[in-house]
Amino acid sequence: MIFDTHAHYDDPIYDPDRAQLFAELKANGVGLLLDPGCDISSSRRAVALAEAYDFVYAAVGIHPEECGGTTEEDYETLRELAKHPKVVAIGEIGLDYHWEDNPGKEEQQAVFRRQLELARELDLPVIVHDRDAHADSLAMVQEFPDLDGVFHCFSGSAEMAKLLWQRGWYLGFDGPVTYKNARKALEVIASVPLDRILIESDAPYLSPVPHRGERNRSDWLSAVAETVARYQGISPEEAEDITFRNGKRFYRIP
Repeated sequence: MIFDTHAHYDDPIYDPDRAQLFAELKANGVGLLLDPGCDISSSRRAVALAEAYDFVYAAVGIHPEECGGTTEEDYETLRELAKHPKVVAIGEIGLDYHWEDNPGKEEQQAVFRRQLELARELDLPVIVHDRDAHADSLAMVQEFPDLDGVFHCFSGSAEMAKLLWQRGWYLGFDGPVTYKNARKALEVIASVPLDRILIESDAPYLSPVPHRGERNRSDWLSAVAETVARYQGISPEEAEDITFRNGKRFYRIP
């Protein structure tokens, strides 16, 4: 059984066939999905999906690429959305220094910090997006020792990973661990305790080999589970089962 702990099925790219796709995913062993918001509108859509489908849960948040001009009203909207019983985290939030046209570092950090504060206030875990911002992302989450979280699509070093899992945080691994240039990520997988690993599709993005470049879907996560299994010395079935339980524990799903 697969728990896809990070998938953007609220994306309009799925509008033509979402219901059919969800039926196929359930038939193919996908037991749970977590859909994180990236701005106010996608957070609303994620909550609506969670209401409509019993195996979908939601997170709400403002992604660093979308954080320009965030208002007090936006934070209040997130607070209200997060009260929904199927909202189980604040995310996708964090820092992204990769693109020059992203909001500036100071603005990203301010919005990230406010959402970390909101998660602490609401006693919810966080889903952290960290792209080319390892030092600042780590420093900011270390300001909140009472928070639980996951670093989505983890791309840092084994040393950074250890700092996170030693404090009880989780690391998410996605399709790129199946790519030819994945050496660093594979070293991290081998070094991380199995009870700190989550698997994620990031659908519609980051499709694993042999589907690279196609619209992603959660049942293809079996390729990521196989990679985790190989570097953890367990079977793919065990990898799926353990990461399923990890996801339920992290998101506090009964």
